[in-house]
Amino acid sequence: MKITKLIITAALMLVTFLITAQDVDTGIDVLQEQKFKILEGKRVGLITNPTGFNSELKSTIDILHEAPNVKLVALFGPEHGVRGDVHAGDKIENMKDPKTGIPVFSLYGSTRKPTKEMLEGIDVLVYDIQDIGCRSFTYISTMGLAMEAAAEYGIEFVVLDRPNPLGGNKVEGNLAEDGFLSFVSQFKIPYIYGLTCGELAVMLNEEKMLSKKVKLNVVKMEGWKRSMTFDKTGLQWVPSSPHIPQPISAIAYPISGILGELGYISIGVGYTIPFQIFAAEWIDADALAERLNSYKLPGVHFRPLHIKPFYAVGVGKNLQGVQVHIMKYEKAALTDIQFYVMQALAELHPEQAVFKNANEKRYRMFDQVSGSDQIRLKFSERHKFEDIKAYWYKDVESFKALSRKYYMYK
Repeated sequence: MKITKLIITAALMLVTFLITAQDVDTGIDVLQEQKFKILEGKRVGLITNPTGFNSELKSTIDILHEAPNVKLVALFGPEHGVRGDVHAGDKIENMKDPKTGIPVFSLYGSTRKPTKEMLEGIDVLVYDIQDIGCRSFTYISTMGLAMEAAAEYGIEFVVLDRPNPLGGNKVEGNLAEDGFLSFVSQFKIPYIYGLTCGELAVMLNEEKMLSKKVKLNVVKMEGWKRSMTFDKTGLQWVPSSPHIPQPISAIAYPISGILGELGYISIGVGYTIPFQIFAAEWIDADALAERLNSYKLPGVHFRPLHIKPFYAVGVGKNLQGVQVHIMKYEKAALTDIQFYVMQALAELHPEQAVFKNANEKRYRMFDQVSGSDQIRLKFSERHKFEDIKAYWYKDVESFKALSRKYYMYK
């Protein structure tokens, strides 16, 4: 009987592993399998960074450069650069790629949209970057602006699709509003938008969210499903920025990123678990964890912790706070967490309520990332999440209905 049970248990474990470690072919893998047919004989410009690579971890730059039927003539670098050697927020200069000798044009310097001169002689722009599924992460802004430029100058645009690390079912946050559109909220989409970059590109193109419609081709993935977070894809993760070193960092980014814009408390940037924590010198770790856990937020648990950041907010100081643990991802509302933290801190330390102490110069960035000033204004009245919840979620169902038309994956 024991042997039978062991065999059954082992079989179930194997089935679970096979289901979890599903193989996904990204757009560049599929393009290779198709022998680059859609790029054949064309002069290609490539927008990419270190997250553009195939199943063997070979850079998309090198793949297209070596393809006999493709002429790669230009590279375009978003924030952090095509080879990932530029720090967050630092401007990038035009240069030559040291490995291939191909010109590299900066899309995070004097311009964030390809110019006529940059696009001269290019037949097709190809985009291959791993996004993290959050509106304020700037790569989708780069993609959209490049689509507009391609349309203006009669150039084709190709998206090599990649997974949304948050999966394709989670949507949170209000639409970005007029007056608050910026490079960290370029389009009128929710903060968590539940689409792959390929699906988003089609929606932007078809829903007239761009200045001009572009001739668009999306090279779809094979094997990806909407229920898959990145850990279920079987794919390797390459940091999409210095502070997104692991797939869990992509999930954590919307948990704390909006609050992080205020520089009010540490959210773990400058420590080993970026975006997963909330900490300050004046916080009582145990009291904060107890208060947050008393809210009984679905799928979430808060653990007390003590840290000393290596850089950024709180550098070199002994801080106390909480680490956020996502226990049941499907049930967790990621963006809500930071607002509940702000509420708990105001309850425990009224004199430290965020909008009584945060740097007012950072309010504009907070509003742009939030997509509206209403989140800040309504919350600052009583420091209660219930005061902004309806506004934060007012566009979710209508966006789901709209975006569903552009699903490429089940």
